[in-house]
Amino acid sequence: MADETVHAVGKRKRAIAKVWLHKRGKNDSHSVNGLSLIDYFTREKLVRSIEEPLNLTEMNDQLVVVAKTFGGGKSGQADALRLGISRALNQMNEEHHSALRKAGMLTRDSRIVERKKYGLAGARKRFQFSKR
Repeated sequence: MADETVHAVGKRKRAIAKVWLHKRGKNDSHSVNGLSLIDYFTREKLVRSIEEPLNLTEMNDQLVVVAKTFGGGKSGQADALRLGISRALNQMNEEHHSALRKAGMLTRDSRIVERKKYGLAGARKRFQFSKR
């Protein structure tokens, strides 16, 4: 494991997460935009999803995640953060690559919102049809 801080970026929908991983010191805890994970995301499911790459590689007790997120909503930011953490772990130690890849944590989810088309209510939804 490297002594220096590792930086990576994760993206999902419109959300971007900049992630820094460094060794855990005394009283260090994971933080996002200056708040703890549970304070920022408020949903336990999102926090578990974010910590999944750390738990998979058994590095949760050794590393601290410091992140800045912006854009999108909380769910997109959580997925972006998860991807950023996975990429940082992969940079830190190539031996984690196969486990992270097998769990699908190194693949960026490329789905984005389809744009609205003119003459329609949304991307595909139409206005109600009236024959008369």
